[in-house]
Amino acid sequence: MTTGKLDSNAAIQYGEYPFFTCARETYKINNYAFDTEAVLLGGNNANGIFPLKYYHGKFNAYQRTYIIESLDQNILLTRYLFYALKPALSHFQNASIGATTQYLTKSILDNFKIKVPDLNSQKAIVNILSKYDDLIENNRRRIELLERSARLLYKEWFVRLRFPGHEHTPIIDGIPEGWEKRPLSQICYDVRDSIKPQDLSPDMAYIGLEHMPRRSIALSEWGNAEDLQSNKFKFKKDDIIFGKIRPYFHKVGVACIDGVTSSDAIVIRSYNPQMYYYCLMLVSSDRFISITSQTVKEGSKMPRANWEFLLKNKFPVPSDALLKIFADTITPIIEQIKLLVIQIQKLKQARDILLPKLMNGEIEV
Repeated sequence: MTTGKLDSNAAIQYGEYPFFTCARETYKINNYAFDTEAVLLGGNNANGIFPLKYYHGKFNAYQRTYIIESLDQNILLTRYLFYALKPALSHFQNASIGATTQYLTKSILDNFKIKVPDLNSQKAIVNILSKYDDLIENNRRRIELLERSARLLYKEWFVRLRFPGHEHTPIIDGIPEGWEKRPLSQICYDVRDSIKPQDLSPDMAYIGLEHMPRRSIALSEWGNAEDLQSNKFKFKKDDIIFGKIRPYFHKVGVACIDGVTSSDAIVIRSYNPQMYYYCLMLVSSDRFISITSQTVKEGSKMPRANWEFLLKNKFPVPSDALLKIFADTITPIIEQIKLLVIQIQKLKQARDILLPKLMNGEIEV
């Protein structure tokens, strides 16, 4: 067992190799330090959540990420080790040390024991569970491609201004004829439907900032409201959730279910269905995030976006006719992303029901 050597800021947007940190999402980097089969375990987290991942190939890692390898594949399969450690995450949360940030020490991991059956049983368990994870990973890759196509479409039409009919549309005062500049407050509004912890249903979906990936509108991770201790904001399916703490982390996505979110997030709704898809792509665009990041107070320990200021900012809004064409074009892409998110959740639920039963021998292999 070893750890990575890099700072988490070493991640880049489009890298060649995976970069594992203590975040739920996997980042990218252009150089690798490891070429092996390993289990990656985040060693610290402000939320007490330690991400656990499996990877085989070339990768790099953050200095507080543990790289755990099997000493002998004839005794312990690395991928079996990954599945054996998954049920232990709650144990690691309880055993971790620290106040604001929880840490996993090498001593905590060294003293943890797992059940190791014979090699054939390990292979059978891995064969069953890996099918679910392979399908989940395939869905993630499809989502990534769909998101890329949606962003390219938005950029082509509304940044480069190469929208249908642009050849015959004159530019007047910096925007195409028929467009107008409107404050964000006329495009969307924030919903502040607060709910107290005692009024939450334990199984209600909860999307915290820790569940939100960077630069992805697909919110495919969520927890439940069982242990929440403070007021939250309710959201509905299709609402846009915007992480306002450290907005440069680019955490913006579309909700695929009803639920609650952190009070450090903004729940956004557009004023009409025709404006919805344009609004989604606008507030999740690189340009909007750049503007948002400029509104935070420098030196603040928890820098927050100034939403009131953003509502006054003006953005070019295309004609109703073009908004409709854009909505008709991008709707199948966004709907497919949401469908894949729900499929990922169902696969995770099925896998997580099977996993402990396989591990404790309740289901024979």
